[in-house]
Amino acid sequence: QVQLVESGGGLVQAGDSLRLSCAASGRTFSGYGMGWFRQAPGKEREFVGGIHWSGRLTRYTDSVKGRFTISRDNAKNTVYLQMNSLKPEDTAVYYCAVSPTGYGSSSYGNYDYWGQGTQVTVSS
Repeated sequence: QVQLVESGGGLVQAGDSLRLSCAASGRTFSGYGMGWFRQAPGKEREFVGGIHWSGRLTRYTDSVKGRFTISRDNAKNTVYLQMNSLKPEDTAVYYCAVSPTGYGSSSYGNYDYWGQGTQVTVSS
């Protein structure tokens, strides 16, 4: 059974940093794209960033470019989201997901397994 477990969320102040982790189990994810999404209260889940199975290609939504960095360690079946210069508008539940397409698609529908989410709250 595939399982994704996010960790690393918390309450921080604007300008601080957090590093989220997503540990995967149940299969080898080295051939799969991984993505991070977030959902704020009253809003739809949105794409944050994605990473190719090789780790060499990444993509981000415009609002986090230059502040967030995705990386992965296939040997550990883990993907990371380093978040710097956090802003109050980054407050959301953050989810990681697995895409069988091999790349970090920005499309919600291209992901078939999801974690339970981790809360990130940024105070002003």
